[in-house]
This record gives sequence, structure tokens and C-alpha cells, in this order.
Amino acid sequence: MESKVILLVEDNRDDEELTLRALKGNNITNIIVVARDGVEALGYLFGTGPYEGRDTTIQPAVILLDLKLPKLDGFDVLKRLRADERTKLLPW
Repeated sequence: MESKVILLVEDNRDDEELTLRALKGNNITNIIVVARDGVEALGYLFGTGPYEGRDTTIQPAVILLDLKLPKLDGFDVLKRLRADERTKLLPW
């Protein structure tokens, strides 16, 4: 069975480390993908930029989204997800 992905969108390295430690400490064995800003998160979700060619039919089961991010904040990420036909009906 394929492990579900968790997308962690966090620009603060200390908060990233604490989150990863908490997940590991609670025996969460999912694959964790870390994006450091809203633009990178959208790139992962829509398969653009460094994630060009990623199979976008496989989406994260959970997104842990910091709201105060550089480049594009978490609220704008959510707006773009809800506005796009590919993601607006996903159960997140």
C-alpha cells in the first residue's frame, strides 16, 4: 500500500523541525514534503517549477499550511486552491 503524502508548508526552519519531530514522535510514517513558501507549495500541488512533471493526480492527504509565508501567504494559497478546477473539489 502506498504511503500518503503530507505537505508541510513552513518557512521557519525551527518550526519545521518541531513539526517533523512531533510527527515522528507520534509514529506518523507518511512521506513528508516540505515547501518553504506559498509559491513552492503551489508548484508542488500543480506540478510546476521544480516539480514539473510530477504526477499531480496524486495529491497530499494533508496540508499543514503556515499562514504567514514569504512570496505568497497561506491565505492566498488557499484562495488559489479553491479557485482552480483541479483542486477546488478535493476534500481539504
